[in-house]
Amino acid sequence: MCGIAGIVHTEGLKPVDPDRVRRMCDAIAHRGPDGEGVWTAPGVGLGHRRLSIIDLAGSPQPMIAAEQDAVIVFNGEIYNFRELRKDLQALGATFRTDGDTEVILEAWRHWGVDCLPRLHGMFAFALHDLRQRTTLLARDRFGVKPLFTARLSDGAVIFGSELKALLAHPSLRREIDPLAVEDYLAWGYVPDHRSILKGVEKLPAGHYQLLRPDAPPPAPVQWWDVSFADRTKGSAQDLEAHLLHHMREAVTSRMLADVPLGAFLSGGVDSSSVVALMAEASATPVKTCSIGFDVGALDETAYADRIAAQYHTQHRKRTVSADDYSLVDRLAGMFDEPFADASALPTFRVCELAREHVTVALSGDGADEAFAGYRRQTFQHREEQARALLPSAIRQPLFGALGRAWPKADWAPRPLRAKTTFLSLAESGEQGYARALAVTPPELRDSLYSQDFKRLRGDYRAEQSLVDLMRNAPARSGLDRAQYADLKFYMPGDILTKVDRTSMAVSLEAREPLLDHRLVEFGARLPERARVRGTTGKWLIKQTMRRYLPDDVLFRPKMGFVTPIAQWLRGPLAGEAMGLSRSDTLARTGWFENGRLDFVVQAHLSGRADHSRLIWQLLMLQKSMDRLG
Repeated sequence: MCGIAGIVHTEGLKPVDPDRVRRMCDAIAHRGPDGEGVWTAPGVGLGHRRLSIIDLAGSPQPMIAAEQDAVIVFNGEIYNFRELRKDLQALGATFRTDGDTEVILEAWRHWGVDCLPRLHGMFAFALHDLRQRTTLLARDRFGVKPLFTARLSDGAVIFGSELKALLAHPSLRREIDPLAVEDYLAWGYVPDHRSILKGVEKLPAGHYQLLRPDAPPPAPVQWWDVSFADRTKGSAQDLEAHLLHHMREAVTSRMLADVPLGAFLSGGVDSSSVVALMAEASATPVKTCSIGFDVGALDETAYADRIAAQYHTQHRKRTVSADDYSLVDRLAGMFDEPFADASALPTFRVCELAREHVTVALSGDGADEAFAGYRRQTFQHREEQARALLPSAIRQPLFGALGRAWPKADWAPRPLRAKTTFLSLAESGEQGYARALAVTPPELRDSLYSQDFKRLRGDYRAEQSLVDLMRNAPARSGLDRAQYADLKFYMPGDILTKVDRTSMAVSLEAREPLLDHRLVEFGARLPERARVRGTTGKWLIKQTMRRYLPDDVLFRPKMGFVTPIAQWLRGPLAGEAMGLSRSDTLARTGWFENGRLDFVVQAHLSGRADHSRLIWQLLMLQKSMDRLG
């Protein structure tokens, strides 16, 4: 795991200042404290910060091919590099190192861009081919590893593993994109199709881009996608056997490391499954860690303790205060862009704990997206069945009127909070799912914006990108489209961003075995009944893992990291909440109606409504803006 950065000129072979590349790398030194390097040639400069995981002494970067015709900087892990190495040796390749970096170099030399589908793992890399005078930028299938790019006024393209690497370049303009603000307020993060700064882009997951010295940067090219268009046939027993095979392969392939390795263990289905399969494959006790809270309603450590005891892991846990809001300012620095998923705080704490004992930690991320584990996905499945029964001419006016009339009863028991469901049923399946996924609905956003901001935003609405993605998805059903949206939109923008930044902040490599692409492709082909039955999601995984895990772990309600931000914003952070409307940072933008901000904050402080997620979004936006200048 590492950090990469570089400069590529696309308007002639201009010289690149190595010190400038080095400063870009220094901005992301936390991603790679074990080594650094810079390589330059006419028109190109590549920089690297290394966190040593495999071939600790033998794979420094930037790495130059033995034939001196290609150079690479690489962030990630290729889990099948040993198999690829044998294939390449059969084609005549020779190797000087025992790691995966040189395998990518040789794979490019023999197969060109067709090497990408052969790489199993997580990666973002820049590879410069001196023969062809091209630079390949590539990102893994799911976007586990990030890659930011920007084109400067002199024609250069700069890139880096984090936005802060680009910010270290003096020619990067720091102009906020108002459309990114609309996206951020809708989703709680800036999705991968946009950046908080105009002119900055994120190479999409499963895409590559080829840069040349005599041509403007072309549009990224998609080299992988997941399809939900086909269905696997077979008995439940056959499907369970296939699933278990894929899960075992995914876990064992990610246990390869020359440094201490462990796992996050929350006590939920996914992390417990990963730990169980690690224990099955390991001759020594698995190292596990978990974070607990000093508030019983938020604490899951009893379940983690049970799994740790069952599999005799070397388990470490730490209890943190539910008032652990001291990281708020530090989080803003980790993410660069505004990021409002409050579970980033406990995620950082568990990464911090893991790093005290291991350098690599396996997580359970990815299964909810791939196998329909989110509550909103099971709701979408049932709502689509309801939509199929009622023609839109009846459904839209009926449920639209109910939704508008129904009070937003945040205080009420969940079955009585039907406003969102009614509004969703009045819309198409895609529009309804966008509403379910959004943190702040369009009506509330519009009530906050000033007239000036509405003119800047124009006709753009954050939900439309998700709606278009779902409508064009290779899918058969509404459940398929919801899962596709989660894999392609929500997961890279929120979940993977959160884990990458919080783990890399402490120089920890996080691996996601349940995002093995073969496992995800298998999940995408499953019949709907193997994914969702009634209100139970991830049905096949839960049935398959019954031989490993107790039912009260498999079938208890999903919890995840819950952070009490509503209480924080009525208690120790109330002053910061009340200061939002008087914030010089937000006031200078002219984006919001101050009176409306005051109304939202006061409604929350008084307990009349729960606006905690919106206020948290605004608070994190303010802190990010302060840092971006």
